[in-house]
Amino acid sequence: MAGWYWTRWPSREGLEREAESPARRTLTALGRTVLLATVVWGTFSDGRYAGWDVAAAVAGLVAAVGISAGYLYASREQFLAPALGLAAAVLGAAWLANWGRATLLADVLWYGLAVIALIRLPPAPALLTTVAALGSYTAVSWASWLSITATVGGITLVGYLLRLDTEARGTARRLLAQERAARAAEAESAALAERARIAREIHDVLAHSLSAQLVHLEAARLMLDSGIDREQIRERVVAARRMAQDGLAETRQALSALRGEFTPVGEFLVELTGRERAGFSVAGTPRPLAAEAGLAVRRTAQEALTNVRKHAPGARCTVELRYLSGEVELEVRNTRPARGEPAADLAGSGGGYGLLGMRERAELLGGTLLAGPDEGGWRVLLRVPA
Repeated sequence: MAGWYWTRWPSREGLEREAESPARRTLTALGRTVLLATVVWGTFSDGRYAGWDVAAAVAGLVAAVGISAGYLYASREQFLAPALGLAAAVLGAAWLANWGRATLLADVLWYGLAVIALIRLPPAPALLTTVAALGSYTAVSWASWLSITATVGGITLVGYLLRLDTEARGTARRLLAQERAARAAEAESAALAERARIAREIHDVLAHSLSAQLVHLEAARLMLDSGIDREQIRERVVAARRMAQDGLAETRQALSALRGEFTPVGEFLVELTGRERAGFSVAGTPRPLAAEAGLAVRRTAQEALTNVRKHAPGARCTVELRYLSGEVELEVRNTRPARGEPAADLAGSGGGYGLLGMRERAELLGGTLLAGPDEGGWRVLLRVPA
């Protein structure tokens, strides 16, 4: 782990242009311009160069700027070998500048080499580069040891603080990217959950309505094949028409439910059991239910009664709604189907996904759904937190 630390590059996210604010980029560009102007002025203002020396000094200054720019680029892009090679070139250029009496340029090159190394290079090469740069400055400086110590310490501290700032900006960018990814995943999950909810609503409403119509239409077809009186056939067709109207009303209720508009569960079950000619009772003290819990009770009751009509025609059915402490229960029971009813043919209608949909709806709410034989009939028990 320790070896990995000494060779680990600092956060690249913190070095990207996007990580810097517009004001920071403006100040950086302005600072570099002022620094370059200061170096040019300090190099040529005192007239120390004349004739070909001026041309040589200008060429050296241009070369130093080019090498420094390459060093900045290679270190930002985290190319280790080019960065170290260009660092050595900057170090050599600083020594040449010092030999050519451009001491200000030499000092700036040594300072910049050390600071950029501390900010951008892995710790091990950064330390070596900083020692080489500031050691060169110390070796040629005529200042007092106190001044040299203050300068070296200040440059090192500035580089270290800027490295910490770079790491902080990189961490902030990574956290921001993770937060955006988490929000996108959350939005996608919410969209998928909403699609699943709408799919359940479509299935529950259409399965209840269309299967009821199929039951009556299939019965009408069987009556036609058997030559039964037209009045009985007409009753079946009228019943199918009524089921279609009820299905339309239930579809509107489903749309209202998707918008969060609900009628009380008790009233809904009274109307539903009245249409299905099933007994209905309430245990406990009625209270308003949460939207999802109320919707689960409604759809489970619809699906259970639809299955009774499809698979146990003529059976007696009872529905009981129980308000418990922290929960609500819905129990739907039916007896054996009445003899002589054409259950086999009529049971072929429907998609066969009702029980699975009811169980999934209950489990999504942290509840349970039990369904199975009960004294020759069938029993469905829904329990959800409420």
